Order: sequence, then structure tokens, then C-alpha cells
Amino acid sequence: MSPDGTPLAHGIGGARDLPISPELAIAGAVAALVVSFTVLAVAWRAPRYDEATSGRPAPALLTRLVDSTGFRVVLRLVGMVLFAYTAVVAVLGKDLLTNPVFGIFYVWWWVGLVPLSLLLGPVWRAISPVRTINLAFAKLSRSDPDRGLYDYPERLGHWPAAAGLFAFVWMELVYPYSTELGPVRLWCAVYVALMLLGGALFGNTFYARADPFEVYSSLVAKLSVWGRRGDTVVIRSPLANLDTVPVRAGLVAVVAVLFGSTAFDSFKDSTRWVTFVQDAGVSTFLLNNLALLGFCVLVGLVFAGGCMLTGVVDDARRSDLPNQFAHSVVPIIVGYVVAHYLSYLLEVGQQTLILASDPLGTGADILGTGNLTVSYWLSYHPTLLANTKVIAVIAGHVVGVIAAHDRAMKILPRRHQLTGQLPLLLAMVAFTVGGLYLLFAA
Repeated sequence: MSPDGTPLAHGIGGARDLPISPELAIAGAVAALVVSFTVLAVAWRAPRYDEATSGRPAPALLTRLVDSTGFRVVLRLVGMVLFAYTAVVAVLGKDLLTNPVFGIFYVWWWVGLVPLSLLLGPVWRAISPVRTINLAFAKLSRSDPDRGLYDYPERLGHWPAAAGLFAFVWMELVYPYSTELGPVRLWCAVYVALMLLGGALFGNTFYARADPFEVYSSLVAKLSVWGRRGDTVVIRSPLANLDTVPVRAGLVAVVAVLFGSTAFDSFKDSTRWVTFVQDAGVSTFLLNNLALLGFCVLVGLVFAGGCMLTGVVDDARRSDLPNQFAHSVVPIIVGYVVAHYLSYLLEVGQQTLILASDPLGTGADILGTGNLTVSYWLSYHPTLLANTKVIAVIAGHVVGVIAAHDRAMKILPRRHQLTGQLPLLLAMVAFTVGGLYLLFAA
């Protein structure tokens, strides 16, 4: 947003923000992937990550703290306060772009979950208001919040979470009235209703597998240093933690929606797409719908194809491989989120904090932040911003290659452990080239 509260287009600013050669950046990224794979092929010939042994126990005091009832209650209270504040602003606030609910919804909730989860672990699971409300209902009915009326169907896996994530990005990127208060209120109301219904039917398992924000936060948290081994908090390397991502149905769909939607967000503002839409003579809304779905499906198909073209696995079907390797896309997603939303998060996030001090537009300053000004320091240093974006994309892909390589060492037959990875490496090279192209084309 600008200082007057008018939202600015978020995402990658395009070539104006990137005073470096796109050809050089793409060539360097591809070289980094190929060199990384070559080094891994020579020096990394056996799996190194094992959930049962990786990591060292955190200090006992820290484990007691995070497992204490008081700490968990405080986190739940934080979540409920934020929930109640947002509900009041959404219901009683003015239907203007200066209403902070838009920044809370699109910036703090969606983008802010990523750095919080990287630093602190699965944040949304700890503060989720729908979990807290479900717990309160369970206490009143003297039932177990972990168990609902039915067992959660294993075949559903993360598919409901993928659908929820797609519904959010559709709302943000395609729906033409996404900055009107009514649709945002309706989206949030439907989300809360579905989550409470799911919790009643399937217990807390539903939130771990079907809540789009909890699944998103928990996946990103696997790149933090915080993990669990039984009842003990452990400190692991992010790569070792990433290897503990549970393999479930729908995991590829989740990462495809997260990655594909971010790519589409860059593409929809590119000159080529804007020109095509203007000249097509077809509804812009329809074209954007098709493009968003197409990006998500294409990412899923390219990744699944790269996995399934590998060598035959001894004890699993070829169709199981995409979900086995899907965890390797998580660092790529985080890299693109940093590249795509960094300045958006910092600048619009600050503006949201300023607006949040006067939630009803009455001239109040309840948080004491109303007189602050937004710092555009990062945008005023385009070379630093450009380098940060490109490094984030490359680093995400390199970490993804390492994660995929270690998993290949674990599940592929010895004769296919290296050659079997080549199709997946090609898929990641395609992601790198496409992502950096969009970075410069937006």
C-alpha cells in the first residue's frame, strides 16, 4: 500500500527491480543445480537423514516450557485475540481499502506465516482459533478433541487442504472483488464453518491434514531447526527436519498449488499476458481462472512426471514416487515466496500495522502505531533486492535437489540411484528457468 492506504500491486516488481542480466541469473542457477547434483553424486552415496536418530535434544527447560499448559494457553489466547480483533474489524469496519482486514487477510495471515513458521516451527497449529474453539466445544461436551465422530479417511490425505489453498489463491489472484469487504467476510466465515464441522467429525486429525493454513505452516516449519522425537523437542538441521515430512495422499497437490499460484501471480502482470488478454476478446476473468488452474496443474504434472520416470522402486509402485519426493519442493516454494513477496510483506505489512491502530476509521490510535511511517528502504536498494530474490530462488532449488537426492538414496534401487534422479533434476531445472524468467518478465 501507499502511504494513503491505496494497495500497490504485490509480488515481483519485474526488470525495474532487477538491475542484473536475466540470462546470467538463469545460467548461474542452472549451473548451480547441475554442479550440486554432480557433487552429491560423488560425495553423497548413502542416505544421511533418519527421523529416529537425527537431531540433538533441546535443553530440558525448553521442552518443559513448550509442553507446559500455561505456554499453550498463552498461544491459544494470542490466536483468539487476533481472531476476535479481525472479526470485529471485518464486521464493523468500513468497506474501504484502508480497512486493515485486507492486510491481515492477504499479508499477515498468508505471507507472514512463512517467516514465522521458519523461525518458530508450526505456528498455526499452536495459535489456530478453530482448534481452540473445537477444544472449547469438546470440553463442554466432555469429549476428546483429538477424536471426532469418525476416523479421518486415509485416502483423503491432504486433498482438502489443497482445495482450501486453491480457494484462497483464487480469491486473492482471480476473483475481481477480492478487495471488497463482503467477499472476504464470506470466505473467512466459510473457512471457520468448514473447519469446525471437520473438527467435530474427525477431531484434531482433520486440522493436521485438511486445514489449508495448518498444512502450509507445518510444511514450511519443516525447514526450521525445531522438531520432535517422541515427547522430546529436538534441534535438527533444516534438511534433516525436511526429511520427516509425512508422506500422504494429496501432498503433491498441495505443493503444486503453492508453487503454481506463486508463478501465476508473477505471470498475470507480465506484459505478454496482459497483451494477450487485451487482444483475446475473451473474458479476462475466464482466462485468469484457466491460467491459474493451468499453472497449478502444470507444476504438478511436471513434478509427478519427473518422479515417475525414475527407476523402478523395489517395494512401491511408480505412482507412489511423487508423494515420496514432494517434500523436496518445499524449499523451492519458500525460495519463491521470499523472491515474490519480500518487499510486499515488509512494506504492506507495515502499512497494515499502521491502519490496524484505527480499525473502525474513527481516528483512534489504540495500538500506538497510527503515527508510524512505512519504510521503503528495501525498494530503494534495487540491487540488494534483486540479489536477494535471485539467491532465494537458487538456494531453494539447491536445497530441493539435496533433499530429493537423499530420499533417492533411501528408496531407489542401487542401480537407479543416480540415473533415476535425472528426470527429476530436469524437472527442477525447468522450474528454475521458468521461475527466473517470470521473475524478470513480471
